[in-house]
Amino acid sequence: MQTHENRLAALREELGRRGLTGFVVPIADEHLSEYVGEYAQRLQWLTGFAGSAGSAIVLKNKAAIFVDGRYTVQVRDQVDEKLFSYVPLADMSMTDWIRANASEEDVIGYDAWLHTRSWAKEAGQAAARRGAKMVAVDGNPIDSVWSDQPEKPGAKLDVQPLEYAGKSHGEKRAEIATWLKDEGYDATVLTALDSIAWTFNIRGGDIANTPVAIAHALVQADGTATLFVDETKLTDEVRTHLGNEVSVRGYDDYAASLANLAGKAVAVDPERAPAAIFEALDSAGAKIAEKRDPSVLMKAIKNQAEIDGHRAAQARDGAALARFLKWIGETAPKGGLDELTAAAKLRELRAEGGELRDISFRTISASGPHGALPHYSVNEETNREMQVGELYLVDSGGQYRDGTTDVTRVAAIGEPTAEMIKRYTQVLKGHIALDVAVFPKGTTGGALDTLARQFLWKDGVDYGHGTGHGVGAYLAVHEGPQRIAAFGGFAEPLKAGMICSNEPGYYKEGDFGIRIENLVLVEERAIDGAEKDMLGFETLTFAPLERELIDPSLLTDEERRWVDDYHARTLEVVGPQLDGEDREWLETRCAPLG
Repeated sequence: MQTHENRLAALREELGRRGLTGFVVPIADEHLSEYVGEYAQRLQWLTGFAGSAGSAIVLKNKAAIFVDGRYTVQVRDQVDEKLFSYVPLADMSMTDWIRANASEEDVIGYDAWLHTRSWAKEAGQAAARRGAKMVAVDGNPIDSVWSDQPEKPGAKLDVQPLEYAGKSHGEKRAEIATWLKDEGYDATVLTALDSIAWTFNIRGGDIANTPVAIAHALVQADGTATLFVDETKLTDEVRTHLGNEVSVRGYDDYAASLANLAGKAVAVDPERAPAAIFEALDSAGAKIAEKRDPSVLMKAIKNQAEIDGHRAAQARDGAALARFLKWIGETAPKGGLDELTAAAKLRELRAEGGELRDISFRTISASGPHGALPHYSVNEETNREMQVGELYLVDSGGQYRDGTTDVTRVAAIGEPTAEMIKRYTQVLKGHIALDVAVFPKGTTGGALDTLARQFLWKDGVDYGHGTGHGVGAYLAVHEGPQRIAAFGGFAEPLKAGMICSNEPGYYKEGDFGIRIENLVLVEERAIDGAEKDMLGFETLTFAPLERELIDPSLLTDEERRWVDDYHARTLEVVGPQLDGEDREWLETRCAPLG
């Protein structure tokens, strides 16, 4: 079996054959997706790191791996420090590292399909300051030495029915065409896989937990389009669905086809399109306009069919989660229950209804100190048994034909400590403050983030992640452009029809973690005498809170009413789907606080 040391040596040999002295290895595919297929897990193959975000750089005599604060523990567990030095991104970016470590005459390669143009420009400038240079490679060198690299997936495409999509793909293409004509462009390239799935009302199975197909697309100002996809993935139903206005070409034909855009004004999303597309369009003589993919905002604002589907999916999902929480409460205190078994049980319960297509991301099944890692991912090596006196945090979701869910709950295994109760109640207060917020149209998610943190801040504590992200309609569980976060430049105004998560938390390193997450729908809010058009949130997720962790004395009268009203609504939505002991348990959990 090839060791990571052997793999690193093989890569360096391959770089030498190509006249390179270094290479950059991100977790990325040709669509800059958040989650990538097994064939694109080059960083994991090279280093052993299995997180969802990170990158490495390999030079002749040194190498480094870069991760954010979510993975500082995981990277040390999985990556040999003798091979790669650990670099927290909070301390140093990769381009800063290049500026500090590259040598004169270094020639560092990068795959232009796996980076944005802005990154390539910044990295090139950093290298130049050391007398080195960055060069785009022809073919990824890791692919040349990864002997058992998986093939690109070949799952069949699937039609998303109009009853769930709400708009035909002809209508969607017409909206994009109108935007192109209004802006004065001839065409736009779509590179994000969820944008392509949404625009053409198709779904796929190429990426785990996200129902998309590996494809590229080009939409013209006359509303016609070309879909570039492996044609073996097409069924007769999909071909009929796409119709005459959408031509289909092979996935590998895409890059060469960009030469046909010579002299055309082409809108390209600088955040979602890899540098290679810009290079190809530049070489073709196209007139490039850096504009956000027009489908991004269209996709984020859900139509009525998508909203109705979300409500139905959330209700179904809430019943499965309620049954799971009952099972956890009965099983965990007896001992012997581990994180993997719990995650498998939750998936089983979601699947029993027959509507589950997949989970929407790898379940965060985290007991005790693992709960303090916000993006913990359980595996055979990290799996641990739940212990009495601990908290168990479960962040999970399902992919259903009519909607995508994402919900986090915390269960107390045995008697919780006073500190656990206090922190859970503070997080709950922040969750409520955001849920009941009313705000003028034009307000950004960043402007609301403080509402969820205020009660923790009063105690001098905080959490190190955003408070909310967008969610797709049987698509990506993380969807832009909206976010509720105070950092990272999230300045997108919230609009009626957007779906966001509401997920404040608290994490005590080495001890426990808390997060309460529901999905909410941005809706118009009528207020008597209002001088501005106002918005608010409709709660979509219904599953009982952990009563043992709520200190009613820390809640205001309004907050207590919110909890009681939320539980009454949970009983109304979820209760009819349960019977017997499950129904009795839910009634007890949803009783007024008193």
